[in-house]
Amino acid sequence: MRPNIQQAREALGAHLRQLRRDLNLSGREFAARLGWPASKVSKLELGQQTPTTADLTAWVQAAGRPEAASALADELATLESFYTDYRRRLRSGMRFRQQEALETEDKARRFRVFNTHYVPGLFQTAEYARHMLAKGARHHGAPDDVDEAVAVRMQRQDVLYRPGKTFHFVISEAVIRSQAAAPAPVMAAQLDRLVSATALGPNIKFGVIPFETQWPVFLDHGFWLIDDDFVIVETIAAELRLTRPEEVQLYTRVFEQLAKIAAYGADARAVIMRSLLALTSDSDIQA
Repeated sequence: MRPNIQQAREALGAHLRQLRRDLNLSGREFAARLGWPASKVSKLELGQQTPTTADLTAWVQAAGRPEAASALADELATLESFYTDYRRRLRSGMRFRQQEALETEDKARRFRVFNTHYVPGLFQTAEYARHMLAKGARHHGAPDDVDEAVAVRMQRQDVLYRPGKTFHFVISEAVIRSQAAAPAPVMAAQLDRLVSATALGPNIKFGVIPFETQWPVFLDHGFWLIDDDFVIVETIAAELRLTRPEEVQLYTRVFEQLAKIAAYGADARAVIMRSLLALTSDSDIQA
């Protein structure tokens, strides 16, 4: 698997943690020596925050290891290069990201997907995908290869019908109510596609969390759990692949909690049809 931003950040954090442990100091004690909040030391060591050059300098001085500064600076430069490389590849076109996703999905066997704002790519219609990818291209200053990217995203959907793979999708009702991703005519066709998604077969579960349902935990971002190996979280700057076992376990627990409150089958279709009726009624009024 390609090294990624989060793995590089965690590796740097592990080296910082070792410098602190060599002093036999707790994180709180080391933070006091630095004059920092203990939470900052914890986040840096766990790879939850990217250090600055000034942070690294302060760290090695507090650890009495100034000779470690050069190696840590090299790691930081490598970490920052991941962001640069990701943005550079996106600026070369949107197709590459779809091709990478296709390769990941080809190898994986179990998918658990949660989305709060948009339809998962494996269920998008071509026009919905076109709107989504065009927004991404504009945001990243990418060339116009949206048609090619859409074609690859459509190709990715073949994975749903391959034997030996299981899928569990959960979305919030906001995904099907909002026109943030695409205008009403495109959303109407997309909702029709999602109706069929609720009855594709035993290896595919598709659930919708209705607006009126209380959430046991609240998230403002979506994620993909790939097998039990890693979690994909996309930000506006990069794609993170979380590989630490405790992080994978945390997202697994969160997914299970959200999956329990979702509607499936006929109940999910009722929620989708309710949204479709509201959408078409609004469109008739505007017409």
